[in-house]
Amino acid sequence: MGLRFLIVEGNTRAARERHAASFGLMPSQSYAAVVQEIEPRAVCDLAFPADEGANLPDGAGLTSYDGVFLTGSALNIYDATPEVRRQIELMRAVYASGVPAFGSCWGLQVAAVAAGGEVRRNARGRELGFARNIVPTDEGRRHAMLFGRPVAFDAPAIHLDHIVVPPPDCIVLASNRMSEIQAAEIRLNGGEVWGVQYHPEFSLAEIGTIIDARRAMLVAEGFALAEEAAAAYAADLKALSANPARRDLAWRLGIDEEVLDPVRRTREIRNFVEHKVKPAASARGRA
Repeated sequence: MGLRFLIVEGNTRAARERHAASFGLMPSQSYAAVVQEIEPRAVCDLAFPADEGANLPDGAGLTSYDGVFLTGSALNIYDATPEVRRQIELMRAVYASGVPAFGSCWGLQVAAVAAGGEVRRNARGRELGFARNIVPTDEGRRHAMLFGRPVAFDAPAIHLDHIVVPPPDCIVLASNRMSEIQAAEIRLNGGEVWGVQYHPEFSLAEIGTIIDARRAMLVAEGFALAEEAAAAYAADLKALSANPARRDLAWRLGIDEEVLDPVRRTREIRNFVEHKVKPAASARGRA
Protein backbone atom coordinates (compact mmCIF):
# COMPACT_ATOMS: atom_id res chain seq x y z
CA MET A 1 0.00 0.00 0.00
CA GLY A 2 1.37 3.42 -0.94
CA LEU A 3 1.70 6.25 1.52
CA ARG A 4 -1.15 8.76 1.69
CA PHE A 5 -0.40 12.46 2.03
CA LEU A 6 -2.44 15.61 2.49
CA ILE A 7 -1.05 18.68 0.69
CA VAL A 8 -2.43 21.81 2.37
CA GLU A 9 -2.20 24.85 0.08
CA GLY A 10 -1.89 28.18 1.86
CA ASN A 11 -3.01 30.39 -1.03
CA THR A 12 -6.41 31.88 -1.81
CA ARG A 13 -8.24 30.73 -4.92
CA ALA A 14 -7.18 33.86 -6.82
CA ALA A 15 -3.50 33.33 -5.99
CA ARG A 16 -3.70 29.65 -6.95
CA GLU A 17 -5.28 30.49 -10.28
CA ARG A 18 -2.65 33.15 -11.05
CA HIS A 19 0.15 30.69 -10.37
CA ALA A 20 -1.49 27.98 -12.45
CA ALA A 21 -2.00 30.42 -15.34
CA SER A 22 1.73 31.21 -15.48
CA PHE A 23 3.29 27.91 -14.39
CA GLY A 24 0.67 25.36 -15.44
CA LEU A 25 0.08 23.96 -11.96
CA MET A 26 -1.16 25.30 -8.65
CA PRO A 27 1.54 25.28 -5.93
CA SER A 28 -0.15 22.34 -4.20
CA GLN A 29 -0.16 20.41 -7.47
CA SER A 30 3.53 21.03 -8.12
CA TYR A 31 4.27 20.11 -4.49
CA ALA A 32 2.34 16.87 -4.94
CA ALA A 33 4.35 16.13 -8.09
CA VAL A 34 7.58 16.44 -6.08
CA VAL A 35 6.25 14.12 -3.37
CA GLN A 36 5.14 11.57 -5.97
CA GLU A 37 8.53 11.71 -7.68
CA ILE A 38 10.06 10.79 -4.32
CA GLU A 39 7.35 8.17 -3.57
CA PRO A 40 5.79 7.08 -6.90
CA ARG A 41 3.06 5.01 -5.22
CA ALA A 42 1.99 7.83 -2.91
CA VAL A 43 -1.54 9.21 -3.03
CA CYS A 44 -1.79 12.97 -2.52
CA ASP A 45 -5.01 14.77 -1.62
CA LEU A 46 -5.22 18.57 -1.76
CA ALA A 47 -6.85 20.89 0.78
CA PHE A 48 -7.55 24.63 0.45
CA PRO A 49 -8.24 26.05 3.93
CA ALA A 50 -8.07 29.65 2.71
CA ASP A 51 -11.38 29.06 0.89
CA GLU A 52 -14.58 29.77 2.80
CA GLY A 53 -16.58 26.58 3.13
CA ALA A 54 -13.67 24.32 2.18
CA ASN A 55 -14.17 20.68 3.13
CA LEU A 56 -11.32 20.28 5.63
CA PRO A 57 -10.45 17.12 7.55
CA ASP A 58 -10.94 17.06 11.30
CA GLY A 59 -8.70 15.17 13.69
CA ALA A 60 -10.29 11.83 12.84
CA GLY A 61 -9.95 12.53 9.13
CA LEU A 62 -6.34 13.60 9.47
CA THR A 63 -5.35 10.28 11.02
CA SER A 64 -6.10 8.56 7.72
CA TYR A 65 -2.97 10.26 6.33
CA ASP A 66 0.64 9.23 6.77
CA GLY A 67 1.90 12.78 6.48
CA VAL A 68 0.83 16.37 5.87
CA PHE A 69 2.65 18.96 3.76
CA LEU A 70 1.95 22.69 4.03
CA THR A 71 2.85 24.88 1.06
CA GLY A 72 3.88 28.51 0.80
CA SER A 73 1.39 31.36 0.52
CA ALA A 74 1.10 34.97 -0.56
CA LEU A 75 -0.82 35.74 2.65
CA ASN A 76 0.62 37.45 5.73
CA ILE A 77 -0.18 35.55 8.90
CA TYR A 78 -0.28 38.64 11.14
CA ASP A 79 -3.25 39.99 9.16
CA ALA A 80 -5.41 37.44 11.04
CA THR A 81 -8.07 37.35 8.33
CA PRO A 82 -10.57 34.46 8.17
CA GLU A 83 -8.38 32.91 5.44
CA VAL A 84 -5.46 32.95 7.88
CA ARG A 85 -7.36 31.88 10.99
CA ARG A 86 -8.77 28.79 9.28
CA GLN A 87 -5.24 27.66 8.48
CA ILE A 88 -4.02 28.16 12.04
CA GLU A 89 -6.94 26.10 13.36
CA LEU A 90 -6.25 23.34 10.84
CA MET A 91 -2.60 23.35 11.89
CA ARG A 92 -3.61 22.89 15.53
CA ALA A 93 -5.74 19.94 14.46
CA VAL A 94 -2.72 18.49 12.63
CA TYR A 95 -0.65 18.76 15.80
CA ALA A 96 -3.40 17.12 17.85
CA SER A 97 -3.74 14.27 15.34
CA GLY A 98 -0.11 13.25 15.80
CA VAL A 99 0.32 12.88 12.02
CA PRO A 100 3.85 13.93 10.91
CA ALA A 101 3.84 17.29 9.13
CA PHE A 102 6.28 19.27 7.02
CA GLY A 103 5.99 22.98 6.22
CA SER A 104 7.66 25.10 3.54
CA CYS A 105 7.93 28.87 4.16
CA TRP A 106 4.32 29.82 5.02
CA GLY A 107 3.88 26.26 6.28
CA LEU A 108 6.63 26.79 8.86
CA GLN A 109 5.14 30.15 9.84
CA VAL A 110 1.66 28.67 10.37
CA ALA A 111 3.17 25.85 12.41
CA ALA A 112 5.01 28.39 14.58
CA VAL A 113 2.01 30.65 15.19
CA ALA A 114 -0.31 27.71 15.90
CA ALA A 115 2.15 26.59 18.59
CA GLY A 116 2.49 30.03 20.21
CA GLY A 117 5.22 31.70 18.16
CA GLU A 118 5.17 35.06 16.40
CA VAL A 119 5.77 35.98 12.75
CA ARG A 120 6.53 39.50 11.51
CA ARG A 121 7.82 41.31 8.45
CA ASN A 122 11.58 40.90 8.16
CA ALA A 123 13.32 44.18 8.98
CA ARG A 124 16.20 43.08 6.70
CA GLY A 125 13.87 42.95 3.72
CA ARG A 126 12.76 40.25 1.33
CA GLU A 127 14.72 37.06 0.68
CA LEU A 128 14.21 36.52 -3.03
CA GLY A 129 15.31 33.84 -5.46
CA PHE A 130 17.59 31.96 -3.11
CA ALA A 131 18.33 31.84 0.59
CA ARG A 132 22.10 32.00 0.64
CA ASN A 133 24.59 30.44 3.02
CA ILE A 134 22.11 28.54 5.20
CA VAL A 135 24.09 27.07 8.09
CA PRO A 136 22.79 24.21 10.26
CA THR A 137 22.97 24.74 14.02
CA ASP A 138 24.60 22.15 16.27
CA GLU A 139 21.18 20.54 16.66
CA GLY A 140 20.59 20.78 12.92
CA ARG A 141 23.78 18.91 12.10
CA ARG A 142 22.45 16.00 14.15
CA HIS A 143 18.85 16.23 12.94
CA ALA A 144 17.48 13.78 10.37
CA MET A 145 15.77 16.53 8.36
CA LEU A 146 19.11 18.02 7.32
CA PHE A 147 20.92 14.71 6.88
CA GLY A 148 23.15 15.00 3.80
CA ARG A 149 23.25 18.80 3.70
CA PRO A 150 26.73 20.38 3.77
CA VAL A 151 28.02 22.82 6.39
CA ALA A 152 26.45 25.67 4.37
CA PHE A 153 24.08 25.62 1.41
CA ASP A 154 21.67 27.66 -0.71
CA ALA A 155 18.00 26.90 -1.41
CA PRO A 156 15.14 28.43 -3.45
CA ALA A 157 13.29 31.04 -1.40
CA ILE A 158 10.89 33.94 -1.55
CA HIS A 159 9.54 35.51 1.62
CA LEU A 160 9.25 38.83 3.41
CA ASP A 161 7.88 37.48 6.70
CA HIS A 162 9.72 35.24 9.14
CA ILE A 163 9.53 33.88 12.67
CA VAL A 164 10.65 36.48 15.21
CA VAL A 165 9.58 34.64 18.38
CA PRO A 166 9.82 30.84 18.28
CA PRO A 167 7.10 28.82 20.01
CA PRO A 168 7.90 27.25 23.39
CA ASP A 169 8.82 23.77 22.14
CA CYS A 170 10.95 24.65 19.12
CA ILE A 171 14.42 23.49 18.07
CA VAL A 172 16.12 25.85 15.61
CA LEU A 173 17.94 23.72 13.04
CA ALA A 174 19.42 26.25 10.60
CA SER A 175 19.95 29.99 10.16
CA ASN A 176 21.42 32.52 7.76
CA ARG A 177 22.06 36.26 7.79
CA MET A 178 18.48 37.02 6.69
CA SER A 179 16.55 34.84 9.14
CA GLU A 180 17.59 33.32 12.43
CA ILE A 181 15.12 30.48 11.87
CA GLN A 182 15.59 28.92 8.43
CA ALA A 183 14.71 25.43 9.64
CA ALA A 184 13.07 24.13 12.79
CA GLU A 185 11.33 21.29 14.55
CA ILE A 186 8.20 22.38 16.45
CA ARG A 187 6.14 20.26 18.85
CA LEU A 188 2.68 20.80 20.33
CA ASN A 189 0.16 18.47 21.99
CA GLY A 190 2.07 15.35 21.00
CA GLY A 191 2.38 16.42 17.37
CA GLU A 192 5.53 17.43 15.52
CA VAL A 193 6.29 19.58 12.49
CA TRP A 194 9.53 19.78 10.56
CA GLY A 195 9.73 23.00 8.60
CA VAL A 196 11.93 25.29 6.56
CA GLN A 197 11.66 28.98 5.67
CA TYR A 198 12.86 28.20 2.15
CA HIS A 199 11.29 26.11 -0.64
CA PRO A 200 13.04 22.78 -1.33
CA GLU A 201 10.04 21.84 -3.49
CA PHE A 202 10.62 24.68 -5.98
CA SER A 203 12.33 23.85 -9.26
CA LEU A 204 14.35 26.56 -10.97
CA ALA A 205 11.53 26.86 -13.50
CA GLU A 206 8.96 27.49 -10.77
CA ILE A 207 11.04 30.09 -8.92
CA GLY A 208 11.74 31.71 -12.31
CA THR A 209 8.01 31.87 -13.02
CA ILE A 210 7.35 33.45 -9.62
CA ILE A 211 10.05 36.08 -10.17
CA ASP A 212 8.83 36.82 -13.69
CA ALA A 213 5.35 37.53 -12.33
CA ARG A 214 6.82 39.99 -9.81
CA ARG A 215 9.03 42.08 -12.08
CA ALA A 216 7.55 45.37 -10.90
CA MET A 217 8.11 44.36 -7.28
CA LEU A 218 11.76 43.57 -8.00
CA VAL A 219 12.26 47.03 -9.43
CA ALA A 220 10.39 48.74 -6.59
CA GLU A 221 12.46 46.92 -3.95
CA GLY A 222 15.80 47.49 -5.69
CA PHE A 223 16.50 43.95 -6.85
CA ALA A 224 16.53 45.08 -10.49
CA LEU A 225 16.98 48.45 -12.19
CA ALA A 226 14.32 47.71 -14.79
CA GLU A 227 11.68 45.08 -15.44
CA GLU A 228 13.68 43.87 -18.43
CA ALA A 229 16.54 42.92 -16.09
CA ALA A 230 14.16 41.02 -13.82
CA ALA A 231 12.69 39.24 -16.84
CA ALA A 232 16.19 38.29 -18.03
CA TYR A 233 17.03 36.83 -14.61
CA ALA A 234 13.83 34.78 -14.66
CA ALA A 235 14.58 33.60 -18.19
CA ASP A 236 18.05 32.44 -17.11
CA LEU A 237 16.51 30.42 -14.29
CA LYS A 238 14.07 28.75 -16.66
CA ALA A 239 16.83 28.03 -19.20
CA LEU A 240 19.03 26.47 -16.52
CA SER A 241 16.08 24.39 -15.33
CA ALA A 242 15.66 23.07 -18.86
CA ASN A 243 19.39 22.39 -19.23
CA PRO A 244 21.21 22.00 -15.87
CA ALA A 245 24.48 21.40 -17.74
CA ARG A 246 24.67 25.11 -18.68
CA ARG A 247 27.73 25.97 -16.58
CA ASP A 248 27.64 29.55 -17.86
CA LEU A 249 24.18 30.11 -16.37
CA ALA A 250 24.98 28.31 -13.13
CA TRP A 251 28.10 30.48 -12.73
CA ARG A 252 26.25 33.71 -13.52
CA LEU A 253 23.43 32.88 -11.12
CA GLY A 254 25.74 31.57 -8.39
CA ILE A 255 24.00 28.19 -8.20
CA ASP A 256 25.71 24.92 -7.27
CA GLU A 257 24.65 21.28 -7.07
CA GLU A 258 22.69 21.78 -3.84
CA VAL A 259 20.15 23.59 -6.03
CA LEU A 260 20.81 22.07 -9.46
CA ASP A 261 20.53 18.43 -8.42
CA PRO A 262 16.83 17.70 -7.75
CA VAL A 263 17.69 15.00 -5.20
CA ARG A 264 19.90 17.36 -3.20
CA ARG A 265 17.53 20.32 -3.59
CA THR A 266 14.62 18.32 -2.15
CA ARG A 267 16.74 16.75 0.60
CA GLU A 268 14.55 17.92 3.50
CA ILE A 269 11.38 16.51 1.95
CA ARG A 270 13.08 13.20 1.19
CA ASN A 271 14.46 12.98 4.72
CA PHE A 272 11.03 13.77 6.16
CA VAL A 273 9.45 10.91 4.21
CA GLU A 274 12.24 8.47 4.96
CA HIS A 275 13.03 9.28 8.58
CA LYS A 276 9.72 10.58 9.93
CA VAL A 277 6.78 9.38 7.82
CA LYS A 278 7.83 5.80 7.09
CA PRO A 279 8.79 4.90 10.69
CA ALA A 280 5.52 6.43 11.96
CA ALA A 281 3.52 4.54 9.31
CA SER A 282 5.24 1.29 10.27
CA ALA A 283 4.49 1.88 13.94
CA ARG A 284 0.81 2.36 13.06
CA GLY A 285 0.78 -0.78 10.92
CA ARG A 286 0.23 1.18 7.72
CA ALA A 287 3.46 0.16 5.96
